[in-house]
Amino acid sequence: MFQIGKTIVSEEIIDNDFVCNLTACKGACCIDGDAGAPLEDKETEILVDIYQSVKPFLRPEGIATIEDQGAFVKGEDGEWETPLVNGSECAYVVFADNGTAKCGLEEAYNQGATQWKKPVSCHLYPVRTREYSEFTSVNYHKWEICDTACSLGKELQVPIYKFVKEALIRKFGEKWYAELEIVAKEHTK
Repeated sequence: MFQIGKTIVSEEIIDNDFVCNLTACKGACCIDGDAGAPLEDKETEILVDIYQSVKPFLRPEGIATIEDQGAFVKGEDGEWETPLVNGSECAYVVFADNGTAKCGLEEAYNQGATQWKKPVSCHLYPVRTREYSEFTSVNYHKWEICDTACSLGKELQVPIYKFVKEALIRKFGEKWYAELEIVAKEHTK
């Protein structure tokens, strides 16, 4: 572990490689698990504000879930998260013709319907952050459904922190990421 500003960062995001392999996993992270995507407080407001713009990009099942449960829900851990369709996939998930799960929020963003890409927790994955009173932890979340992403990352020699560069900058800023690159360079000597 090392510290950058008010973050405590695991070396695992430097030491491990990762590149999403949607061809292999079919977006399983959006449909597996027992909870929705973690949301920051400000993201709950964004989801409410953009819902009507995103709605045309969603499946009927997702729309019904959101209209029944709301644009976000409080999870068992007391934190905000996206609602799930029948306790399974994220209500914002859509499926490509080949069955690959994709993010309806990101589709709306890509089509210019919104200015917000998706929850930062999804953008950061496989990095997970947790806010504490004095600091934020930045850790690697290893999940067997991402084994093919680890293999592809190793083959392409892409460390996790480089794979999620855009998301880390979105979360912590350019200066923070520049410090991370310096630490990574020293760490891998």
